[in-house]
Amino acid sequence: MLALGLGAAAQISVSVRPRTAGLTYTQTQQFTATVTNTTNKSVRWTVDGFTGGNSTVGTISSAGLYTPPHSLGTHTVRAISLADTSKSATAKVIMTNYSGLYTWHNNNSRNGLNSQERVLSPSNVKSSTFGKLFSRTVDGQIYAQPLYVANLTIPNRGPRNVVFVATEHDSVFAFDADGKSTTPIWKRSFIDAANGITAAQSSAIPETNITPEIGITGTPTIDGTGKTLYVVAKTLENGAYVHRLHALDTTTGAEKFGGPVQIAGSAPGVGFGSVNGMIPFDSDASRYGIQRAGLALSSGVVYVAFALHLDHNGFHGWMMGYDATTLAQRFILCVTPDVHNDINNDGKGGVWMGASAPSSDGTNTFVISGNGSFNADSGGRDYGDSVMKLTSGGAIADYFTPFDQQTLKIQDKDLGSTGAVLVPGQTSAHTGLVVLGGKNGKLYVLDHSNLGQYQATSDSQIVQSLPIGNGIFSTPAVLNSTFYLVQTGDVLKAFHMSGNLFSSTPSSKAAVAYSFPGATPTVSANGTSNGIVWTLQHVSGGNAVLRANLGSNVASELYNSNQAGTRDLPGTAIKFAVPTVANGKVFVGTATKLTVYGLLP
Repeated sequence: MLALGLGAAAQISVSVRPRTAGLTYTQTQQFTATVTNTTNKSVRWTVDGFTGGNSTVGTISSAGLYTPPHSLGTHTVRAISLADTSKSATAKVIMTNYSGLYTWHNNNSRNGLNSQERVLSPSNVKSSTFGKLFSRTVDGQIYAQPLYVANLTIPNRGPRNVVFVATEHDSVFAFDADGKSTTPIWKRSFIDAANGITAAQSSAIPETNITPEIGITGTPTIDGTGKTLYVVAKTLENGAYVHRLHALDTTTGAEKFGGPVQIAGSAPGVGFGSVNGMIPFDSDASRYGIQRAGLALSSGVVYVAFALHLDHNGFHGWMMGYDATTLAQRFILCVTPDVHNDINNDGKGGVWMGASAPSSDGTNTFVISGNGSFNADSGGRDYGDSVMKLTSGGAIADYFTPFDQQTLKIQDKDLGSTGAVLVPGQTSAHTGLVVLGGKNGKLYVLDHSNLGQYQATSDSQIVQSLPIGNGIFSTPAVLNSTFYLVQTGDVLKAFHMSGNLFSSTPSSKAAVAYSFPGATPTVSANGTSNGIVWTLQHVSGGNAVLRANLGSNVASELYNSNQAGTRDLPGTAIKFAVPTVANGKVFVGTATKLTVYGLLP
């Protein structure tokens, strides 16, 4: 008697790759079917049961090329073996059409939320199905958050999803976000060595945090049509330090609006560096000043902020506004123009906000200054350690300064170590809120319409001032009235807000502690569900760690880039780096490259 199975024919099997594909309306997807245990490798393709598909569910060619419909939805692609029609395999297509991430932390509210993520979910973000897809080498460190535009029509190439990366080597790269080409769609360099124009050298400034060179540090911003990218580049030009605002065509990288324009000007003041009642943004300010905060675009104005490379005495924080279509300067504001004999600081008030960008409600813009002179409570013009509400003309319409500002200043406990997040209020008494943190480890909740200004003995005039522990250098992300935050030397925590107030203890917290400076989270969700909190853990001198935690309970870690050995390592970590999540992919900037994650084939 033959042994069981001896001589039996091997069963035909079918597999399809990729197993899941997230597509925007203008993208196609090549599926590949593998048929084993037969010489007949041919398959018949169907979409949602229709051979070849149709205009409603998408069409698929006999070679497996899928062309999607122009509507959201989820579809099943099936490959049926022609050798044995009882054998088949399927793949899933998820239609998504998030238009893009055009500015730092997702939007002008700075809440870090992409609520249109239909591809990535807690069920598929795990090391067996999610990981590193590809990387692209660049020419300098990536301190700016990658930006993303979907369905951008590129000359002679057609529609592409494009990710934009700015480097400290004074370059902007546009890459195909789906990895369809290994070379950039375009690259724009602001260096011209033959004519004496180079990136600034850190050692000559001096700067010890960003090394070895300084070019583009603050995150650019893109206009609402996705067609113009605004970026500030620092260059050394025949011995002179220069900052220029560029407006680039996102499809070609070409300069627009007659740009670039050199950032210059002066503001009224009698403090350090003043000449005849004016303080110039001069060559010294260009040399020692750092454009660290992200750019903001609101109501036709591009907002540009400046701080200092290192905490030396005798400098000022600056805010400037430029017309988005002419690049003409709309305003220039010196944050600390007047105090001259302040032993501790002599001006200061830099606007860097932990790399955040100014927040905007469409009418007013909110910025936060760091350590510096303050006398606004007595009618002066110095706003160190203050939240400022600016009009589009650069006037300070309202402000908040903590009661212990002088102590914060002396102890180097900047209020301006984070950005401001704008969120709706939860009661009729406070219909709009401004949320921020500081180096002193406090969360502040302000009324959007009445910031509270200054009170000498306490901060009781504001909605809430809550000590939560270690210094805060990161801007929170928000989903469903829950704020996600990583303080320096601490773990990822979720704080729930109810009735405009934070609970004094977190609703959930993760297990892994992050070293300085903590991390600024990003949140992806499909509407209000499937929330995932993404962070980049800074490891000094080593690979960054991309982490994904469950939004409803951050104690549950879904994925980290160390789980699969070396497969998913992103590259050398950069401080204050923020991941970008868009249409099923996660983009991470590091010291030498852009690394892209998504669902594995």
